[in-house]
Amino acid sequence: MIAAAALLGYAACAAWLAPALLAPLTRRGLSVRAGLAAWLAAMASVLVSAVTGLQFAIRAVAADWPQLTQDLCRSVAGSACTPQVYDSTLYQAAVAALTFLLTVAAGVALFRYGRRVQRSRTQTQAHARAALLVGEGIPDTFAAAPGRARTVMLVDPRPAAYCAAGRPAAIVVTSGALAVLDPAQLRAVLAHEHAHLAHGHHSLTAATRALAAACRGVPLFTRGAAEVARLAEMSADDTAARFSGRPAVATALLALATGRAIPGSLPAACAGTGPLPRTALAAAGDAVPARVDRLLAPSRPGAARAVAVLLAAMSALLVAGPAVLTAFAQ
Repeated sequence: MIAAAALLGYAACAAWLAPALLAPLTRRGLSVRAGLAAWLAAMASVLVSAVTGLQFAIRAVAADWPQLTQDLCRSVAGSACTPQVYDSTLYQAAVAALTFLLTVAAGVALFRYGRRVQRSRTQTQAHARAALLVGEGIPDTFAAAPGRARTVMLVDPRPAAYCAAGRPAAIVVTSGALAVLDPAQLRAVLAHEHAHLAHGHHSLTAATRALAAACRGVPLFTRGAAEVARLAEMSADDTAARFSGRPAVATALLALATGRAIPGSLPAACAGTGPLPRTALAAAGDAVPARVDRLLAPSRPGAARAVAVLLAAMSALLVAGPAVLTAFAQ
């Protein structure tokens, strides 16, 4: 039972404290891959610890129910817990009811997670098929290889571009987006969406969002889902920048966010205090301004390496945590 308590206690502490440690290191996207790995390692560590701890607890309950109820009673009431209390039918029924409720809660969370993942996958695949059916194909040099996503245009005045995973996958660009993007910016946008599909970002975001929905109120999962989605966007930005250059990606983001054509030769206005980006992006949320600033004012390599080392160390500790606790507690 000591191993179960240690693992469940570790899972609770990590679920509430890890976001405060990870968020400052990943906020600026200095090391995107290390940041993604750290958030995923934290979530996996908490899940493994919780599941393993529950398994140990169930084994302890099955092996010695009377001793377990006695220990539980004394841990709560101390000397006030007498044999008349922990041997009573009422107390035994209460402990059994608590055990049952915890089991049901775990089952409900697991069911909600599976349903959310399945629903997200089904909706995404249906959208990809519909887009490929009604959309008009547009040239895309990145889709030339066999098995790559097909790129289509949908008539919609709102500027948008996104990918929908499926078989085959679809990259959708609206007519409104084509109206505000120049050829270099369009190439950057397409490279960004292909990067999402190639790196499996849709699977990561779907899994973490489903986990946040299944475990509402747990800071690690709710904050982690948002951070994974944000870091996935930054990762795709980096891939697109290698093909099209940082200014093209940044100005494409501005054009899509504001609905206005942004000349590709205007990087200074995007990164500085010019009125266009700051006022126009006020309604676009925090993600786009942060991504534009990151693209046009990259961090120093030394700072990125330092953050990557810290995140790698935290990931290693989080991954090793459950195993170490189990070894010492048994």
